[in-house]
Amino acid sequence: MGTSQSSNGSPSGTPMVPPWTPDIPSSQQPETGVDGGADDASGADSTPPADGNDGSPDQEGNKGSPIAPPSRFGGARRNMGDYARTGDSSSMKKGLGQYVRKGYGGSATATKRLASTATTAQSLFSALSTGDDNSYSKKGGALDPAALSGKTAYEVMDIIVEAVAPIDGTQDTEASRESIKDALADLLNAHPDADLNDLSAEQKELAIERYVAGDVFRRIDLDLGKCIREKAPNTSSALGRLKEVKNYVRETVSSSFRKLKETGQVIINNTVISIVKNAIKETCEVFEGYAE
Repeated sequence: MGTSQSSNGSPSGTPMVPPWTPDIPSSQQPETGVDGGADDASGADSTPPADGNDGSPDQEGNKGSPIAPPSRFGGARRNMGDYARTGDSSSMKKGLGQYVRKGYGGSATATKRLASTATTAQSLFSALSTGDDNSYSKKGGALDPAALSGKTAYEVMDIIVEAVAPIDGTQDTEASRESIKDALADLLNAHPDADLNDLSAEQKELAIERYVAGDVFRRIDLDLGKCIREKAPNTSSALGRLKEVKNYVRETVSSSFRKLKETGQVIINNTVISIVKNAIKETCEVFEGYAE
């Protein structure tokens, strides 16, 4: 949770979605295990619009991102400051609501801002897969089985982090590296006998879910964490408040993934991006619902 300690958050007067944020490919559709692709039981397409609050495609991609208004995080910081001082969870939820609604202009733009989380999730899923589904395991690749022979699970974990999110000097990548490492540590804690070179489908799903939750939290921490650290009564309280926010984000992301799974959407290599995007959008919509 240390990436944001010196951050003042994303400034006003700049695009809410930076131009270097990747566009999510619209060709990826979730697997449902039933005929009819990603449609839900009512026959409606369950994949949220790729861009914009009204569902209309943005032909310019991130170049058409709205410009952040002055004091974009003012309401979020005020509520998070109250939460930091008092520990009142309703203030935390209101802060998250204002963060999405005003800070990012709504859940659709917030989801676009987190596009790199979805694309990195696909890379992570590939790195945790076997055979042809693992683009890193070819001869001479970062995860070539011959090169991994004899290495401990934690050594393999570090190699996966380097392969999936090589250092590039950006805050997003720094956050993703921490999120990947934490997700894999959580996986090994939950499944001590897990083999990172041969994970079950359930284990890979858990790793992706925990990675997404960690990355969503770290985006919030980068934008609002300094406020929590400064307004809390002391360092111990600040760390406790941040942990509570992290746990709440994890619970919300986990619930979003469960809902998608209940509709029959299955995470495989060519559906990871779309399913993660849907989970992020669902999570942002829950947060936005707390805005006042």
